[in-house]
Amino acid sequence: MCNAINEINPDIFLLFTSSISVYGDRIKNPEIRISDKLNPSENDYYAYTKIKAEEIIKVNLKNFAIFRLSAVMHPKMKLNPLLFHMPLDTKLEIITVKDTAFALSEAISKKDYLNNCIFNLGGGEKCRILYKNFLSENFKLFGLKQLDFPKHSFAEKNFHCGYYKDSFVLNEIINFQRDSIEDYFCQVKKSINPISKFITNIFNKSVKKQLLKKSAPYNAYIRSNSNLMKHFFNKISA
Repeated sequence: MCNAINEINPDIFLLFTSSISVYGDRIKNPEIRISDKLNPSENDYYAYTKIKAEEIIKVNLKNFAIFRLSAVMHPKMKLNPLLFHMPLDTKLEIITVKDTAFALSEAISKKDYLNNCIFNLGGGEKCRILYKNFLSENFKLFGLKQLDFPKHSFAEKNFHCGYYKDSFVLNEIINFQRDSIEDYFCQVKKSINPISKFITNIFNKSVKKQLLKKSAPYNAYIRSNSNLMKHFFNKISA
């Protein structure tokens, strides 16, 4: 890509979307800044590729900006087995897909202010919440009732996310932080089909049972897979 840009027109401006995953596990130190060391979690190949891409862009392109996106949330997102990889005590700063899209489109007109810089892009203070509270609210909205999975269903380490302490820097340039966590939950509520919610409510235990089968941490635990248990949990115990 960089070679193509330089061959066609080296003055082209590239806006690259990187990820909060490049900072790695921040359970013990959830306040994140651009100046922090990049330390991707073990086996997080997505983060590794983002870091490599950033390095290539910085070395080879004349005009660029890099946005490290926090957790981008769409109101119609489906429940994914990856939800079990994030520790429940993770401090989560989301950004809605609408605010993300606005930031990316607006960045083009502000490229002179962004050029050759890296920014953290998150929803800001009004979009912060503990992951377990975020999940609990979504489960209620979807008709899944309580977040009542057994112990060891969720990982305790080796994921990512936290609170961006410097996302205001980009917001001062683009002014994209508009939605709050409450706005997001309202968007989710409006997107849910009442009939689907009614059916899910009736069969909520069965739905959660099927979800649990896809939990990598829980499967590692019940199968006594010591290598994976070491990856997901702080202590390996029965």
